[in-house]
Amino acid sequence: MPTLGAFFEQSGGAGGSLLWLPLVATFAIFYLLLILPQQKRQKKWQKMLNELKNGDKVVTSGGIRGTVIALRDDHIHLRVPPDNLRLEVAKSAVLSVTPAEEKG
Repeated sequence: MPTLGAFFEQSGGAGGSLLWLPLVATFAIFYLLLILPQQKRQKKWQKMLNELKNGDKVVTSGGIRGTVIALRDDHIHLRVPPDNLRLEVAKSAVLSVTPAEEKG
């Protein structure tokens, strides 16, 4: 009767490469479903930050809505209604820019 070790030695050639197949397939699925969409979202957000200009209406991650009045390297100054407060906010806190049709 063959031993268990002998069984693995006989099937080691093709069986060893087949063991990697599920791992590679899992990584490919994770890449396509999680990593790739996140990279696209990150590029789109970075492009939006780079295109900010004075007068844009923005919403921050804290829910503050205001109008950009000054741009700096890593932060922006917002005018926030109703009292026209001037706030300094990290540029990375900007979540979205209000579309042009809503600015009026």
